[in-house]
Order: sequence, then structure tokens, then C-alpha cells
Amino acid sequence: MRRNFALTPVFIAIVFAGTLIHAQSAILDLPRDSQHAKIIQRVGITDITINYHRPLVKGRKVWGGLVPYGQVWRAGANENTTIEFTDPVIVEGKPLAKGIYGLHMLPTESEWTIIFSKASTAWGSFTYNQSEDALRINVKPAAAVEMKEALAYEVDDVTPTSAVIALRWEKLAVPFRVEVSTNEIVAQNLHAQLRGLSQYTWDGWDDAATYLLTNKYNLEEALKYEDRSIGVEERYDNLMNKSRILDAMNKKDDATAAR
Repeated sequence: MRRNFALTPVFIAIVFAGTLIHAQSAILDLPRDSQHAKIIQRVGITDITINYHRPLVKGRKVWGGLVPYGQVWRAGANENTTIEFTDPVIVEGKPLAKGIYGLHMLPTESEWTIIFSKASTAWGSFTYNQSEDALRINVKPAAAVEMKEALAYEVDDVTPTSAVIALRWEKLAVPFRVEVSTNEIVAQNLHAQLRGLSQYTWDGWDDAATYLLTNKYNLEEALKYEDRSIGVEERYDNLMNKSRILDAMNKKDDATAAR
């Protein structure tokens, strides 16, 4: 028996959904409208990695439209946007442990809440739960100079101890500052490094002492490192470096003797 199918809204929706399934597959590796991107920025020896997908404006109203105000948003497209810190950091003045976080945002017209969620493997913000927050911060959005058709995360104002990360899309920028206790992290990391093969080289200990001296950080430990360097192999380089450390510690007579 032959049946006539009316073009009901339900039928149209099914056809439309089928078209999308063929265009973007959750099973096959096919091109996506919102393409995958990743940025990595090193601050000191701390890596900050953002993994996200880049939706396009496509002539749509983005803020207060495609991205509604007052609702938690995945800060990208498709899977969770994630941000990873390989060491503890300070975000807008608040501490955050090292790890991988789901990055979500709660936009309003005048202020945005940036959310770092312990749940980093979800699909978007659909199962977001505030009880899983590791940190929330509030920031002010700013008008961007140039139009961004594709959403992007960019890093500005990089210093040895900080960087500003900004989400930029359409004509809006949402920045937040990340700070790192670089000297403290490097000093701790040196302890681990100098238990490896570098402990058997004069220049491994000397390089560690030089870093601490250059940054005027823990000169007592710098002196111990330099003595270890001299113990492995006495050289002009490490003897002179020892004298510089002693000078910085205001031990002038000892510095003169070392020279």
C-alpha cells in the first residue's frame, strides 16, 4: 500500500537532523563547522594549554543571541573547552591548583564569570554542575578592535611570571590574568632535575646556582649548588660564580678569597 507523507514540522526536523548527521559525524573523522584548535603558552617553566573548538559568527547575533546572557556557556563549541596548568597558578588574584579544568563562562552585558570546573571531560556545558567548580572569577568584557569571525583564545602581555589570556569573538574580548610563582616553581623543579644525570656534571649545578643568583632567590641554596659544582670539577667558571654569589650575600672577604 502506498502512503503519502505530509511535510509536517516533525518530518522536516527529522530530515534536517539527518542532513546534519551526514555533515558532522560523532563516529567518523569528518570536517566540523567549528574546527579544533589548541594554544600553548609557557610562563617561566609552567605550560598553559587551552583546547577548544572555534565556532563562526556566520552573520548571527552572538552575544545575547547565539550565546544567551545569564546562562553557563561552554566557551567554545562541541566538547568541553579545557584549560591545563602544569603548576599551581593565580588567576585574577585567586589560587588554582595545577590540573586540567573544564572552562565555562557565564556572560552578562556588563560582567562575565569565568568558571574552572573539575569536570573536564563533559560535552559542552549541558551537564555543568556548580558543585564541581574549582574556581570562579569575575571579569569585565571589552570591545575588541577587530572583528573575529572565528572564536579564538589569544595570549597577551607575557612576562616571566604572568600572561593575559583573552577569549576573542565577534567584536568582544574577555581577558583574564594568570600569574605564576616562577622562582619558587623553578627552585622546586631544580631539586628533581639535580637528582638525574645532571648531578654528575659541574655545569648542571653551576647553571642552577646561576639561575638563583640572577633572580636573587635563595642565595644560600645557590651557594650550596656552586660548592657541589666545584666538588664535581673545579673550574674558573664555577669559582668566579661562587665569588658573585658571596658578593650578593654581602660576604665580601669570602668573595675575594674565591676570586
